[in-house]
Amino acid sequence: MINSRLSTLRKYMSDYGIFAYIIPSSDPHLSEYVPDNWKRREWISGFDGSAGTVVVTNNEACLWTDSRYYLQAELQLSGSEFILFRDGEFGVPDWLTWLAEKAPVNCRVGIDSLQFSYSEFANMSEKLSKKGISIASDLNFENALFSELSERKAHNDVFALSANFAGVDHAEKLDSIRKTAKNSNADILIISALDEIAWLLNIRGNDVKYNPVVSAYVAVSEQETSLFIDIEKIDKCKAIFDNITVRPYDDFFKFVSSINDGQTVWLDPNSANSKTVSLFGSNANLMFGRSPITLMKAKKNNVEIEGVKRAVVRDAAALTRAFMWLEKQISLGKKVTEFSFSEKLKNCREEQDNFFCESFGTIAGFGANGAIVHYKADEANASDITSGNMLLVDSGGNYFDGTTDITRTVFIGSSNPTEQQKNDYTAVLKGHIALASAIFPAGTHGSQLDCLARQFLWNCGLNYGHGTGHGIGHFLCVHEGPQNIRPRDNGIALEQGMLLSNEPGVYRTGKYGIRLENMVLVTEHESFDGFLKFETLSLFPFDKKLINFSQLSSAEKEWLCIYHQNVYNSVAPHISEEEKLWLKNRCDI
Repeated sequence: MINSRLSTLRKYMSDYGIFAYIIPSSDPHLSEYVPDNWKRREWISGFDGSAGTVVVTNNEACLWTDSRYYLQAELQLSGSEFILFRDGEFGVPDWLTWLAEKAPVNCRVGIDSLQFSYSEFANMSEKLSKKGISIASDLNFENALFSELSERKAHNDVFALSANFAGVDHAEKLDSIRKTAKNSNADILIISALDEIAWLLNIRGNDVKYNPVVSAYVAVSEQETSLFIDIEKIDKCKAIFDNITVRPYDDFFKFVSSINDGQTVWLDPNSANSKTVSLFGSNANLMFGRSPITLMKAKKNNVEIEGVKRAVVRDAAALTRAFMWLEKQISLGKKVTEFSFSEKLKNCREEQDNFFCESFGTIAGFGANGAIVHYKADEANASDITSGNMLLVDSGGNYFDGTTDITRTVFIGSSNPTEQQKNDYTAVLKGHIALASAIFPAGTHGSQLDCLARQFLWNCGLNYGHGTGHGIGHFLCVHEGPQNIRPRDNGIALEQGMLLSNEPGVYRTGKYGIRLENMVLVTEHESFDGFLKFETLSLFPFDKKLINFSQLSSAEKEWLCIYHQNVYNSVAPHISEEEKLWLKNRCDI
């Protein structure tokens, strides 16, 4: 099927005189996770990871993806003509460098300009133009090629998120945005990122699986706010849009084309697609810069913070119920697979108050599957969970009062883990504790803290390819920018109210994976003026059986004891007597 689809694409490429066609992972809003009707890269390649770029020429089909997906991509590309490029590995060119070298002088490469941000398009144009290579972005075959996907377009209702959960009503947020735009001498702010629109207007939807957002654009001027959306989606909540001009989603590009050249338009070059920018005339006054919503959204207000603190307690109750169930099933010799456990965990979350959906598909990798960083088991291929190896479970929930993301690795059965397993687990745990305990001056970037989590793995000659921490939204996307903790600096300082993950790991191909993740909140240090620290929010014990306590310092042991005591004290009032006993046994050190 994949090779047949490639043949169809190549026929169009030949008809249009295209040397190569590029298919990224994104949609017109440059989302990380896209609606089903925009899963073009997955459709053409069979690879369904969240990150990757496909480049197809007449005689080659190539996929680039990062280290989280190397093993998954190998499996999913098997049997097709696709070649995997391990993006980030030493000596492996990125897709743009590869294309610039492969493409003949003065040829054309094709893209859909809806799928590339303005900054991506500008970078691509600069690099390819050096060889006289032009970019054809006005092709007309995409709708025909991807017609099968168009049938998957979501038609879900929008709903309002109460200020009781959001903390601030949308009118106040809009006033703040207008003041910021005015102070920056911008007449119109164009907003394309779906999570920014959801946050700004206090609306949520279900257009993207696991992400409570709705496909829309917004334009904010001093006079009005225009929301471009499929009108039928707001039938049940029209009242919340009394002071907002609602227009059809498909009218957005007409609106952009009609903007007067004399007006200054603020666009985020990383979230505005290149088609939007191309519609402005040559005399347009465009102001490119990070959307002002990005940082506002990242710094959680007090209501959001208290909400997520309540959500993690309920989430921990669900985890307790699910892991206790798993342990019982294994002890009784009953069959449990990665898939059936993931379903059980989802059911346990669904029982909790204010639950909306999972925040991403549960990653439950047993044994060697745990080494696949973003492993996904389905009912047909899921491995049995049996005694004698480790199970990595990365999961989360979207609740009306907060989003959760937590990873635990546990040893299954009554036998003892190997020394290598214990040493690896302990090194990961020590790094986790080091980052969780960090005290740092205001203005510190996440990149400056990243090595705290890696240091003990480095001492063992180990490392992990993914970042240590990503931002987390509030009843929004589980991956949120701009804050992160990773080796490469992005110029963003950590600020009070930012919510991130703390998730070091180690992955031994063919054996097992270990990742330990909690959510952490950036807070002011109570004793040191001008300094910040992390408050750990997630609540679930680490596996004592996998800890080599002789390798922990007294300070690390104290941190672990205090954390486990807090887990039990916070969660116990919300679970059954049987679950309390189970949890207490795992929290006692």
